[in-house]
Amino acid sequence: MPESVVQTNRIGSREFSHVEEAGKYYTIDSVMEILDKEQVFMNHSKGGVTFSGGEPMLQTEFLLEVLRTCKKKGYHTAVDTSGYSSAENFKSIIPFTDLFLFDIKHLDESRHIEFTGVSNKDILNNYLLLTKCGKDIYVRIPIIPDMNDDDDYMKRLRDFLIFTKTDAVKRINLLPYHKIGSSKYKKFNIPYRMEGNEPPSNEKMLKLKEFFMETGIPVKIGG
Repeated sequence: MPESVVQTNRIGSREFSHVEEAGKYYTIDSVMEILDKEQVFMNHSKGGVTFSGGEPMLQTEFLLEVLRTCKKKGYHTAVDTSGYSSAENFKSIIPFTDLFLFDIKHLDESRHIEFTGVSNKDILNNYLLLTKCGKDIYVRIPIIPDMNDDDDYMKRLRDFLIFTKTDAVKRINLLPYHKIGSSKYKKFNIPYRMEGNEPPSNEKMLKLKEFFMETGIPVKIGG
């Protein structure tokens, strides 16, 4: 939902503030108008359309209709999701989605609730649903020091991915924690709860890449 935020710019020691609108409403037609203008570039790069956020599954009805329209026009479609939605919602968009970018933040329900505020039961059930639906999946794993990067947990996660692997799972993306988004919290006057947390080292990420390659699934750092 669009909201007004105060944007502060600094020139030397002076600050200048102004109000700007954050967020924008779109219709199906307005989205398709944007895509159609970029079609020649997408055709050349063999790219497509990715619906991200935020969480696109929070607007499933709109997402379904725009995905349906994209497929009618021949666009490759991807949905970047935390997996936190109903199975019925996922089943509705499967026919019109070519690729799912699916986050697995934590396997332990109690830790998942602690870090995100919600249970992971539906998330993991939706992941299993998608592994059997015949559409491509990239598993996205955020690597956050002292939250989900200890050796025992990494082994459990690797074993889970091996046990649940199907031909649908095309890649694992290891996403190192970074601080790039911290400025947005200040912009929207939201407390940034990750102060003091440092990104994992390059050495750590390379070791994890080698570790997860034992799943037999291609692994990429970032993505």
